[in-house]
Amino acid sequence: MKHQHRPYQPIENYGIIGNLKTVALVSLSGSIDFMSFPRFDSPTIFAAMLDANTGGYFSIEPQMKNYKSKQLYIPGTAVLLTRFFADEGIAEIIDYMPMNKATGNSQSNIIRKVKTIRGSITYKMHCSPRFDYAQAKHKSKLSGNHIQFSSINDGNASVRLIADIPLQLKNKDGYAEFTLEEGTIAHIVLESVEEGDEHHFRDIDHYAKHTYTETISDWRQWVKKSAYSGRWSELVHQSAITLKLLTACEFGSVVAAATFGLPETIKGNRNWDYRFTWIRDAAFTMYAFLRLGLNEEATDFLKWIFDLCKENKLQLIYGVDGGTELQETALDHLEGYQKSKPVRIGNAAVNQLQIDIYGELIDTIYIYNKSYKPITFEFWSLICQLVDAVIRDWQLPDHGIWEIRSEKREFLHTRLMCWVAMDRAIKIAEDRSFPYPVLEWTEVRDKIYTDIYHNFWNEDIKAWVQYKGASVVDASVLLMPLTHYISPLEPRWLLTMDAIENNLKLDVLLYRYQNAAEKIDGLDGEEGTFNLCSFWYIEALAKSGKIDQAVESFEKMMGYANHLGLFSEELGKKGEHLGNFPQAFTHLALISAALELDKQISRII
Repeated sequence: MKHQHRPYQPIENYGIIGNLKTVALVSLSGSIDFMSFPRFDSPTIFAAMLDANTGGYFSIEPQMKNYKSKQLYIPGTAVLLTRFFADEGIAEIIDYMPMNKATGNSQSNIIRKVKTIRGSITYKMHCSPRFDYAQAKHKSKLSGNHIQFSSINDGNASVRLIADIPLQLKNKDGYAEFTLEEGTIAHIVLESVEEGDEHHFRDIDHYAKHTYTETISDWRQWVKKSAYSGRWSELVHQSAITLKLLTACEFGSVVAAATFGLPETIKGNRNWDYRFTWIRDAAFTMYAFLRLGLNEEATDFLKWIFDLCKENKLQLIYGVDGGTELQETALDHLEGYQKSKPVRIGNAAVNQLQIDIYGELIDTIYIYNKSYKPITFEFWSLICQLVDAVIRDWQLPDHGIWEIRSEKREFLHTRLMCWVAMDRAIKIAEDRSFPYPVLEWTEVRDKIYTDIYHNFWNEDIKAWVQYKGASVVDASVLLMPLTHYISPLEPRWLLTMDAIENNLKLDVLLYRYQNAAEKIDGLDGEEGTFNLCSFWYIEALAKSGKIDQAVESFEKMMGYANHLGLFSEELGKKGEHLGNFPQAFTHLALISAALELDKQISRII
């Protein structure tokens, strides 16, 4: 059934809740407009963000005129409060998903706690699940105070709505209209239903009495493990919580973003699916966790990678369970966010060659070995296999960090990460006295170093360039000082920074590269500034001793965060959020920049 058109909300108008198995996005108007179910990379049951008419949603809205709403997280948690203010009263919805600590097929439940703070307020609730990316019809059954929704096409997809207010069925969707006096509370819960669950259903009292304080406690216990106590504690820990929300506790993998199909420009066609585990993004995420002292996540991830690599060679992208069937297709029946088509699921980059992933992964293992736990010799043997792949492939052209969909090239970032792979592997071997072919490895490392230094330098534009023979710069060059390839005070580096500022920088925002007439990436259309690159730039400024400029830039960047401190992938010309949301890349780079700023400020105080 088609619903009356509900306007699209800005991407930044959402908060995220989750249980380490999946996530849901909750808008400022109290509507859950996105949720993959039952897993991060499963089909959606709510996707109104991608089709306001048919995508499905779960809304609770106070019937007050001209209300204003605000959202906040209970500090140190992913428990989200949406508050509504109007002349006639104040309403509050608390949304959370109990932490999915146990592995296996444990339930995914959304608890929605509705409370009238002032006045007597009437609320309307609509629960309109649309299974299988809104492609499958569903059946609904009302029994007492619960409604069970089941997909007709997929017998396993089923959810149950329970509440301590009367529920109705309207056109196979859940509906309720109820009034709460001042100080009174209603609970509405959406549970996952798996085969055999029918005999183990919990009543609404269980959720009302136990889950709220338990969920707050679980999050605070986790945040307490962080070793960070610097100048940006709240921002850093909110970013860490966001990264944790993108982590699959059952497997140890981490997705690049919560969503798919959100456009990099409105009505543009750069609309990708990021609900998978990229080795690069995940390794960077673990690097951020390790720097904060959140070591268990890195242990789980490295075990996941180790097991996958024992079975087969390292791959670029995996499903959260390690699956490799990620065929890219378009969902033509969805109109896309603000009519931005196509809406893609799967990702064709799975078939690309991206040699840089060895560097990011080995760098994270290096940090793990150095700052947390010594790796085993068995793990070292796996690293040796990865290094052999680097030695074999480092001179090949590839698709690079930005997943260029045109011809392969010799990208600077890839070459740099090949040097990182060799350098960190040698450091691990020296630290642990592991056996390795000293002459061969050091010779390859040094060859890569000199290749980068001489052959990627363009004397005409006075900068290290995007790929061998190019005349344009790429923001990924900012990793040269961040990976300790080059001193941040090296004359060539300072000239490269000038080129970045002149060609890619817009105040504190950076574009990844200039696509321009050459269409380096093989794609039509524009994109916004890339938040990851902006935070890399800030970190590079800090390393080069420009502390005041770096701090000011960091604070300006935080001004682009949404009301909850969340970031998407990119920003548009009006500061609007673009691309998938929230984006792991942005939050891990924020953490890294904040840590570097703390370190540099402490040196001069």
